[in-house]
Amino acid sequence: MHAKSTDFKVRIVFAGTPEFSVSLLEALINAKHDIIGVYCQPDRPKGRGRVLTACPVKEKALERHLNIFQPENLKDDKTQQTLAKLNADVMVVVAYGQILPAKILSIPKYGCLNIHGSLLPRWRGAAPIQRAILAGDKTTGIGIMQMNEGLDTGDILLEKTCPITHTDTAQSLHDKLAKLGSNAIVEVLNNLDNLSPTVQSENNATYAKKLKKDESWIDWTQSAIQINQQIRAFNPYPIAQTHASSNRFDAKVLRILSASVVMANGNHNPGNIIKHNKQACIVATGDGALSLETLQLPGKKMLNIKDFSNAYTLTQLFSD
Repeated sequence: MHAKSTDFKVRIVFAGTPEFSVSLLEALINAKHDIIGVYCQPDRPKGRGRVLTACPVKEKALERHLNIFQPENLKDDKTQQTLAKLNADVMVVVAYGQILPAKILSIPKYGCLNIHGSLLPRWRGAAPIQRAILAGDKTTGIGIMQMNEGLDTGDILLEKTCPITHTDTAQSLHDKLAKLGSNAIVEVLNNLDNLSPTVQSENNATYAKKLKKDESWIDWTQSAIQINQQIRAFNPYPIAQTHASSNRFDAKVLRILSASVVMANGNHNPGNIIKHNKQACIVATGDGALSLETLQLPGKKMLNIKDFSNAYTLTQLFSD
């Protein structure tokens, strides 16, 4: 990276779309760098009324009176010329949602930097936080990467590690990594001339494909540990779910937002309810058991197990 001293205010074009990007944008603003443009996805229809809705990054950019650009893509000449006229030192890209063409990568003086929520080359792609929890990883982190034409394949400029606890959900880990990433990108921008890029090893690369709703169905023949990882990885989206029967209904969809792994005594078929009283609901799995903690029925509020048990007694859980 051919950077010089950064004692000056770095001229930054920021590109991001979802909530994860917002704290990173705020960190750059608070670091007193010059945000000369914010790129984000066009407004999309949302909700039952299909109302055009701004993304979280646009909302923050409007609040801060920043210059906003929302092209459908970055491929056409006019869009690229508009970016070039901004005369940016660097483009910071955080979950933008578009592949950057090669021509874009070379427009800013110091190229384009990406903030990625994993320790690359593990979990390249769209859902690194969820895939790390789902796989049972003990550690993840944030990488600041010099972007190239590949998918998360560029040289690493700085990494920060983060443990994954046995209670972390996708939301809690998201929040930790956003804070870690905010500190990391500011550190990189303040030390552009002192960084030593590290080439990624292709031998250890894994891909974090986008989450699909059909992955949310629980297979009770899996181990309690695997199912608990699924529950944590899919909270807050798309939420792990199962079919359930109780004293008051048959075969309704039950969403499980939190649970904990417990020992199971005796032989029980996966999905069988071992115990359900006012304080706990224990369900058998293929190996061990889960104590259900937070549940939700269709059209109902999320309830802790104590409140849920005041109204329902589960009798069986079924794999899809």
